[in-house]
Amino acid sequence: MSGPDVMLSMEHPTMAQPVQTRVAPLIPPKPDPAPEQMRPLDLARRMRTNGITVYAPIAYEEEVLQRAFFGRSSFLLNAPDAIRHVLVDQHDNYGRTNATLRVLSPLLGKGLFLSEGRDWRHQRRTLAPAFTPKAISLLVPHMLSPTNETVTELQALGDEPANLFAAVQRLALEIAARTMFSLEMRQNSPALRDFVVRYGQGLARTHLLDVVLPLSVPSPFDLGRLWFRRRWMRFFEELMAERHRSGPRPEKLRDLFDLLLASRDPETGQAFSTTQLRDQAATMILAGHETTAVALSWALYLLALAPESQERVAEEATQADLSRDGAAALERLTYTRAVLDEAMRLYPPAYVIVRTARVPDEVAGLRVRPGDLMVVSPWVLHRHRRRWANPDAFDPERFLPGGPGVDRYAYLPFGVGPRICIGAHFALTEATLVLARLLQSFRIELVSSAPVMPVAIVTTQPDHQPWFRLKPR
Repeated sequence: MSGPDVMLSMEHPTMAQPVQTRVAPLIPPKPDPAPEQMRPLDLARRMRTNGITVYAPIAYEEEVLQRAFFGRSSFLLNAPDAIRHVLVDQHDNYGRTNATLRVLSPLLGKGLFLSEGRDWRHQRRTLAPAFTPKAISLLVPHMLSPTNETVTELQALGDEPANLFAAVQRLALEIAARTMFSLEMRQNSPALRDFVVRYGQGLARTHLLDVVLPLSVPSPFDLGRLWFRRRWMRFFEELMAERHRSGPRPEKLRDLFDLLLASRDPETGQAFSTTQLRDQAATMILAGHETTAVALSWALYLLALAPESQERVAEEATQADLSRDGAAALERLTYTRAVLDEAMRLYPPAYVIVRTARVPDEVAGLRVRPGDLMVVSPWVLHRHRRRWANPDAFDPERFLPGGPGVDRYAYLPFGVGPRICIGAHFALTEATLVLARLLQSFRIELVSSAPVMPVAIVTTQPDHQPWFRLKPR
């Protein structure tokens, strides 16, 4: 297990050269890889407890890796052509797995993330206008207002240590609720976070029965998920009712719910039903706030380990005007955005994408049968030895304008192809503004040197929430 070392190395001086000091690249901590050979039950246990520990060192070197998986084949794809074939060119021939549907449908219903075929195309067409850059710019005030409130709360702590991970989780949830419903979540956020945490700690973990049983046969875990789903969806129905009672919003203060209510399928003119609105709201608030909170948490951790990068973000944020038009400030926050891109490379929020083959196919010269699993793991792909230079190092400059460029199929924090995350621009806008505002206000240091390790169940979460010391700038 590697540690979070920020190492200083000295070059050997000569009589004509002064001693020079350079900072070696930061190599943040990560779990040990899996052994080359694993029994099926060991694999199932690792999948349930930490999905990024199922990969052996060879996975980070091979283009395509095939292995047996409970009576069928599983293909780990790292080759760009293979990834494009499955997720882009032939995406209709590869569907969600039973395990994915069992675990996520109680949380997301039949919203955009899990819908298929004609239903998915209707939802995607209808939602698209709400997520254009112009539409997102209208939501920036909903992002900046709670961010400034969080900064004020953190300033009030004085010299007391702060749990920044918990703070950005609450902030991302508040932003998600205000951009969706124009509602403050102080009263509701503890209940929502309790829902998410309890589900993630138990029912979200994939069990062997989730993999081997057909969807028509419920497992004992499915019964627990059904009970959860009823309470979870009732919670969102109550939020929608509260939003309806608040009445229409002025044009300049429109929220996502206004946009969803007004959305119509451009081909059929069809609007969303009440149930579809509820499922979309659940999908966007959960997926939106969780992705952003994860990205911000890891970015803050990395910047605490890399003071030089932290100062560069702070300097950039100071030069940008975040008090008025945050959308315009984004153009000046190029290094801040690069830090987030690199954080999502090292700790991708969605650590794995799995599809089931629906028809016979051939991928990278290998025969694929119906039921075989096609796995694209951003955790592996983003650290692959053939795709990246010094892949385990924290180096935001990879993503700066004018750099060497990143292969489109080597970097997938939001997926790729027709099913790419529709909220990617929203999430990046929010995360960039929040990170800049926090570093504009504080210099951050870790209280403890204990490494924070990634644990992947639904998203790539830290194994514990470290404490930070905040110093006003």
